[in-house]
Amino acid sequence: MIDLHIHSVFSDGELIPSEIARRLAELEYEAFAITDHADFSNMEFIINSLLKLKDHFEEYELKMIAGIELTHIPPKLIARAVRMARRLGAEIVVVHGETIAEPVRKETNLAAVQAEIDILAHPGLVDENTAEIASENNVYFEITSRKGHCLTNGHVAGISENHGVELVMNTDAHSPSDFITKELAAKILRGAGVENIERVFRNSSKIVRLYE
Repeated sequence: MIDLHIHSVFSDGELIPSEIARRLAELEYEAFAITDHADFSNMEFIINSLLKLKDHFEEYELKMIAGIELTHIPPKLIARAVRMARRLGAEIVVVHGETIAEPVRKETNLAAVQAEIDILAHPGLVDENTAEIASENNVYFEITSRKGHCLTNGHVAGISENHGVELVMNTDAHSPSDFITKELAAKILRGAGVENIERVFRNSSKIVRLYE
């Protein structure tokens, strides 16, 4: 199991990165990304903090990727924020998509897939035009186990299938109770209507290999 969307105490999560790593190792994870909520005000702090930890990560039991989730940034500023994140050293850039569980600004999804991001998280009722652009730009859509955000998993899976958008399966975990097993992840994917579940898991592995 690989999870590329997890929050730590660097934003609104409950655990420090070391405890996240230990708990996921017990669940037999292979790798994970910490992608804390960020805008221009705290991005440098989060990325620098994660990169400091990576200097010691050879002693840990699984691979950690230093990421960021750009959250509630005005659509016209998303591309600028992505460039800043890359410049600071973020390995994975996630954008907080237009979930129906929060008041995310319209056009966030579209602006995100037009920027150089890796994953559009919980994109809600994402439209066909956005899906086509995501497919062209190799942006992954997220199927999530997160309460509220998961309500549109079926729509996300369906539109991704129709337009050739690759999927990843993440938890958007904020606390220990949010972590899931690979078996549960497979059931969530099946419930969303995903037929090729192993392909979704391979997609996460493919992203991780970019940072080996």
